[in-house]
Amino acid sequence: MAILTVNNITQSFGEETVLRGVTFELQKGERVGLVGVNGSGKTTLFKVLTGEYTPDTGSVVFGKDTVLGYMEQHVCRDLEKTAFDEVMTVFSPLLQMERELEEVSARLSAHPGEEETQGLILRQTELNDRFVDGGGLTCRSRARSALLGLGFLEEQLQNPVGVLSGGQKAKLQLAKMLLSGANLLLLDEPTNHLDIPSVEWLEDFLKNYGGAYIVISHDRYFLDKVTGRTLEMEGKTVTSYKGSYSRYLDLKAEKRLAMERVYENTQREIKRIEGIIEQQRRWNQERNYVTIASKQKQIDRLEATLEKPEEDPESIRFQFKASRRSGDDVLTAEDVSLSFDGPKLFDHVNLEIKRGQKVFLIGPNGCGKTSLFKILLGQYQPDGGLVKLGAGVDLGYYEQSQMSLHDEKTVIDEIWDLHPRMTQTEVRSALAVFLFKGEDVFKPVGALSGGERARVLLLKLMLSKANFLLLDEPTNHLDIGSCQALEDALQGYDGTLFVVSHDRYLINKLADRLYVLGKDGAKLYPGNYDYYLEKRQEEAEAAPREEAAPKVNLYKLRKERESELRKKRTALSRVEGQIEENDRERAALAEKLEQPEVAADYQAVTQTSQEIAALEAQGEALLQQWTQLSEELEALEEAARELDS
Repeated sequence: MAILTVNNITQSFGEETVLRGVTFELQKGERVGLVGVNGSGKTTLFKVLTGEYTPDTGSVVFGKDTVLGYMEQHVCRDLEKTAFDEVMTVFSPLLQMERELEEVSARLSAHPGEEETQGLILRQTELNDRFVDGGGLTCRSRARSALLGLGFLEEQLQNPVGVLSGGQKAKLQLAKMLLSGANLLLLDEPTNHLDIPSVEWLEDFLKNYGGAYIVISHDRYFLDKVTGRTLEMEGKTVTSYKGSYSRYLDLKAEKRLAMERVYENTQREIKRIEGIIEQQRRWNQERNYVTIASKQKQIDRLEATLEKPEEDPESIRFQFKASRRSGDDVLTAEDVSLSFDGPKLFDHVNLEIKRGQKVFLIGPNGCGKTSLFKILLGQYQPDGGLVKLGAGVDLGYYEQSQMSLHDEKTVIDEIWDLHPRMTQTEVRSALAVFLFKGEDVFKPVGALSGGERARVLLLKLMLSKANFLLLDEPTNHLDIGSCQALEDALQGYDGTLFVVSHDRYLINKLADRLYVLGKDGAKLYPGNYDYYLEKRQEEAEAAPREEAAPKVNLYKLRKERESELRKKRTALSRVEGQIEENDRERAALAEKLEQPEVAADYQAVTQTSQEIAALEAQGEALLQQWTQLSEELEALEEAARELDS
């Protein structure tokens, strides 16, 4: 049964049509990737599915049990709100009911008239029932458990959203969707600004997620890991392909080749028939005109079915070329360290890069990758250590912040001012390679999108003809087509590469050496990302064997664990009994409120309401205690199982 049915959607903004004839179905549990060039309408389609946009034609129908969760590119707008309060926004209706219950209780405590008292009591009873049925008593403990389960520490729950990392903000959104009970997720570029460990965590989460999802992403490695079907947004509509991103590429190429062959064969057949018609006309006899009419009908039928394959979307195509050859030793770093008026960001970093190598640097956000690049560029001074560039090395730098661009300049001046000896025709020709054509070259740089600014930076890098490129997250802001063009350019580059990237597809395709930066140095892996994963797994498996673990008395340890388990289970059982007793007492008081003799007695109503409120507070505390004990018991049971295995 379909969890989502989209039928013949059309969406326009003024005279511009963004979506046309979009039709597809999504089944329960399906994992779908949505791909397409920047501006093809992917986010617009999501906003139609969420109801933010109303389509001009067509329909969006959800299954009766579908609960939608939407993870946008830019969220958490209130940066002062704590992480816990941000997640609690998913319970806004319950929190509103809770506030109203408090207001009703306060008004009852003010001894209103008899008629108003009756109305307030009825309202209090109604709100309380809805609050309890909606999970109001447990919403805070569930929010806390979700955040702890997603890797937040207890002390981080009260951190303002503004100080959280990109990965932590992504986890906040996932927590909100989980607590909303969503079984269909729409994820718009969820890996943006995440480091590799956070992306790996997200992959594991999605692999184990029981519902369905559609994910927009330009991270091809990620799409291969988490999707089993691909929707391509092209030509204002959607085409479905079975399989992950890599399989989609193969199927699309096969489909295009088949269409080209059909088109060429049909064209040849039309020309052949046209030749027959021409021959019949030369004979110029009556029966020949009958043949001509018949053959013309054949041509008309063929032309009616003739479908010319669509041209590929326009994309950048360029090459990096070095103006001269460097020495064999390109970069040497020995025992480099850096700090900013505090603990060391990193220490004992040693690097060695030879001419022609394609070296990548990875590590979690905040470990100092960009700072290390700035040391190599001479922008930062290290606390200690030596950095040495080889003979004949010309540095070119691509910065992920894009701050070196001049917002007040036009695109053409941004390039021409750096290369004044180029003619205007040469500058415009170079810009055209990066899709700046016609009047686009006179756009202010400050008005460009992130992807357009990235293309300007790549052009500046290409024109520099440097033989040693330092690239800091070069695929950020680029769509998939531009990423592929960049890969091709870097693969054919005759210089040396040192790249910071979280794009594992790019790393796999290009890297022959990989450094992993940490506080205590940079560890070398002589291979690509898959090689690094393989070695990391081997290291993890070998670590327990390498540790000289002290001998322990297993019998004594098991007895201690069993004693802890008994105590924890007893405590949990006692709390469960207290929760049941709390529920019975509240139910009894609620019944008491409904008795006519009590309802007519204002003092009895007030006292009973206060007792219910006290029991609700006690119940909330008991549920939090139950959650904590359950987690502790689960951890003890897991430790006991590991001890027995």
